[in-house]
Amino acid sequence: MSRIERILYFDCFSGICGDMTLGALVDLGVPEEHLRSELGRLGLPGWKLRFAHDSKHGIGGTRADVDLAPTPARPGSLLSPPAAGASLSGGHGHRAWRDIRGMIEACGLAEGAKARALAIFGRLAEAEAHVHGTSVEEVSFHEVGAVDSIVDIVGAAICLEYLRPDRVLCGRIELGGGFVKCQHGLIPVPAPAVAELLRGIPVRSGAVQKETTTPTGAAILAASVDEFTEDMGFRILRTAYGVGHRDTEIPNLLRVFLGEREAAVPGTQAARGGSGRGAAEGVLLECNIDDMSPESHGHVLERLFAAGADDAWITPIVMKKNRSAIALSAICAIDKEEPLAEAILRETTSFGLRRSYFLKTALERSSRTVATSLGEVRVKTAFLGGSALKSKPEYEDLRRIADERGLSVLAVREAIGKELS
Repeated sequence: MSRIERILYFDCFSGICGDMTLGALVDLGVPEEHLRSELGRLGLPGWKLRFAHDSKHGIGGTRADVDLAPTPARPGSLLSPPAAGASLSGGHGHRAWRDIRGMIEACGLAEGAKARALAIFGRLAEAEAHVHGTSVEEVSFHEVGAVDSIVDIVGAAICLEYLRPDRVLCGRIELGGGFVKCQHGLIPVPAPAVAELLRGIPVRSGAVQKETTTPTGAAILAASVDEFTEDMGFRILRTAYGVGHRDTEIPNLLRVFLGEREAAVPGTQAARGGSGRGAAEGVLLECNIDDMSPESHGHVLERLFAAGADDAWITPIVMKKNRSAIALSAICAIDKEEPLAEAILRETTSFGLRRSYFLKTALERSSRTVATSLGEVRVKTAFLGGSALKSKPEYEDLRRIADERGLSVLAVREAIGKELS
C-alpha cells in the first residue's frame, strides 16, 4: 500500500540566495500576485517586487528583483528610517531579531507561512548569536535584517506554503570561494553565518571565486529541507530556474524540481522501502524461550550483534503454566533482517519468531577524533535540522583510557567532559 508524495528538490549547483529562491519558486508556478499580496500583509513599506524572464548560459528562468526606496515610518518602529550613514536603498539596514519576530507574529499572514518565516529567521538568529558570541535575543541583523532580505525570507516562506510539498529535498550545496565584503570588512567564503547554518549538511566549494551561498539562502535551506541527499528517486514533473544577478564561469542559477514518488504507508510491506523526515525503517525480531540455559544468553547476544543487530536484549517473562522464560528481542535495518532471523533460529532453541516493522526517528550524526590530555577520543555529535544538538565521547574510548591509566571510567568521563565543554 502506498500514496503519491509530492517532492520539492533544490539543486544548488551554483549556490542559493534569497532572490534566486523567489525567482525559482515563481518560475515553478507560485503566482506573482499571490506572493505580492501576501507580502503586503507585513505592512512593510518602501519596496517593490519585480519578476522578469532572464537567462544564464542559454538557460532561461525567472529573475526576482526587490526595488527599495527610502520611506518614512512612525518613529521608534521597526520601519523607522535607518540611522545616518546607513542606506535603506542599499539594502543594509539594522533590524533586531525581536523586532522582526514581533512584526511577523503580528501580521496577517497565514499561520503556515508565518511559522516557516519564523523558523528561517530563528535559524539565522541562532547562527548569528553563535558567530558573535551573544544570546539569540540580543542578535541584531545587519545585511540580513534589511528590507530586501525580509522580503526574500518571508517571500520564500509564502511560496513554500503555497506549494505545500510533502517532502523538501536538497543536493550538495555549492559555497563558492575567495572573500566577500560585508559591514565588518573582508571575510572568507563561506561567511561565518553560512558555515554555522550548514553544519552537518553536505556542501562543496571552489566552482567560482565568489560567494555563491548567502546567509539568507543557507537559512532557507536549513529551516525548510527535510533531507539532504543526492538521490533523485522521483518522477520529475516540472523544472524551474531562479536567475541570479552575476555572470560567472558556471550558470548563476538555482534549479528546483517538482516531482512525485510513491511513498510507503508506515506499517505495511511497502513501508520497508520508504523514508520519512528524520526517520529510518527497521524491523523488530522477537521470540519467547523457556527451554534454553541462561549460560547461552551472552553468546546469543554476541552472535546477534555480529549478524547485524542494531540492538538486542533479553527480558525475563512468565509464560504459560507459570514457566519462567525470556523474551529475546533484536532490531536491525531492513537489509539485515534475514541474516538476523537466521542467527536467532540457529543460536536459540526457538522454533519460530515474530517480525514487526517500524519507523524510527534517527538524528543525523558525525564522529570526529579529539586530542585530550588523556589521549585521543572519538566524539559523536548528533544534528537536528543541520544544527548540532548534542555530543558525547565514545564509551569504548573512555574504557580504553581508563584501563591504560588505571582510572575509573567515571573519572575519565568527567576529566574529558571538562576539556570538551
